[in-house]
Amino acid sequence: MTPVGNNVPQFWENLTNGVSGAGPITHFDASLFKTQFACEVKNFDPTQYVDRKEARKMDLYTQYAIAVAKEAVSDSGLDVEKEDLNRIGVIFGAGIGGIRTFEEEAGNYAVNHANGPKFNPFFIPKMISDIAAGQISILYGFHGPNYATCSACATSTNAIADAFNLIRLGKANVIVSGGSEAAIAACGVGGFNAMHALSTRNDSPETASRPFSASRDGFVMGEGGGCLILEELEHARARGARIYAEVAGVGMSADAYHLTASHPSGLGAILVMRNALEDAGMQPEEIDYINVHGTSTPVGDLSEVKAIQEVFGEHAYKLNISSTKSMTGHLLGAAGAVEAIASILAIEHGVIPPTINHCEGDEDAEIDYRLNFTFNEAQQRPVNVVLSNTFGFGGHNACVIFKKCEV
Repeated sequence: MTPVGNNVPQFWENLTNGVSGAGPITHFDASLFKTQFACEVKNFDPTQYVDRKEARKMDLYTQYAIAVAKEAVSDSGLDVEKEDLNRIGVIFGAGIGGIRTFEEEAGNYAVNHANGPKFNPFFIPKMISDIAAGQISILYGFHGPNYATCSACATSTNAIADAFNLIRLGKANVIVSGGSEAAIAACGVGGFNAMHALSTRNDSPETASRPFSASRDGFVMGEGGGCLILEELEHARARGARIYAEVAGVGMSADAYHLTASHPSGLGAILVMRNALEDAGMQPEEIDYINVHGTSTPVGDLSEVKAIQEVFGEHAYKLNISSTKSMTGHLLGAAGAVEAIASILAIEHGVIPPTINHCEGDEDAEIDYRLNFTFNEAQQRPVNVVLSNTFGFGGHNACVIFKKCEV
């Protein structure tokens, strides 16, 4: 569920065609904000996934979570009635959670507080960032491990990593994993504006997310969600599941440097990629494609490039790099899951989605453009192994390596 498609086929078609999801903000009146655009989900109707009464008990981020979980479970072919539900878990995160609900309740209190406090009884259950995981487990009756991850923009990669680790520890057969976010609200946009984190290119929203270009001026906020079904290999084979890819390894690290900025030399990014390669038992030369964090911020893009060159050496010039955030915007806590899906689809189709919005001559003197950033047009190539990076405020780094599965 993304700004460029409300299901996997739409998402992939628009990614490979270089379609931007950015446009003027419609969720609230942003006319007085420094940033007046974002990458919003289009034509979303929660009643396609839950009845109207239940939808009213959910923040938008949870509605997105239910939508993507239903799509993933349906696609997986899991026969819930035949499975041991004690062995199916849910690890599903959000970086911010129900900020729209919090904003609404705070506004109601500010207007009505003179008459005494009055709050919606669903205020807390709608707002808290773990409730999407709880709602998914309630929907299906999954009794296995159930919790949320929260590590800013690394959130849903951490969810995938935790699911992977719990399965290989034998704690579950199947885990529904991913993340969702719906932070395009006055508090969300205003807060990131105050930090000078967002692009302010109001005259050209569709070109505002321009990773690795000299004129990049901040990220573009996105919203939506992504969900993957992780399953123990023999369990999946036994039931004849369609297997898209194998999780080869995961990595985690901390910058331990700054509240919001990545380490300028990419130290945490170097460590997280090396940790993932070590976990996968792979050499750098085995990676074909990196779906980079690539948010379109001046410091973040440069530090990630430095890290890639340090980890991959000469092989860095032979693999493809691209930032799908140039099209989807930055989905914050949902970014890792959405980009994991893009990475898996690259393996399945042998196509690298592009990094859009790079203009010839718009080049940062500090970035080595001998690297293949897959600028502006998708590229066909055999893709056997993909590494997907996510880095979050607080110095949280997580990445996951997917490889083609020989079923």
